[in-house]
Amino acid sequence: MSEWLRIAAVDEIPEGTGKEFVAGGRIVAVYHVGGEFQALDGICPHSGGPLGEGKLNGPIVTCPWHGWQFDVTTGRHCLNAKLTQPRFAVKVEGSDIWVEI
Repeated sequence: MSEWLRIAAVDEIPEGTGKEFVAGGRIVAVYHVGGEFQALDGICPHSGGPLGEGKLNGPIVTCPWHGWQFDVTTGRHCLNAKLTQPRFAVKVEGSDIWVEI
């Protein structure tokens, strides 16, 4: 059963950046792109790298360990559409960001 968890304040994640959090026993990477917040499983499937520490170029995050890239709005790997990083639903209430885990 899923639940909504408060993960951060809106001002903790400036536009064009991402940040890593632990919520519900999971590592969650939250990104602020195009005025919206997106959340992915924060562990890169290639070698366990920290996706929340990756650099954003538009909606594309690059894992800092080995360069794997994912579209944070869809979770899709940029070179192999069959690879999809799990996503989490996100909502903003007031100044708080919530994710559904």
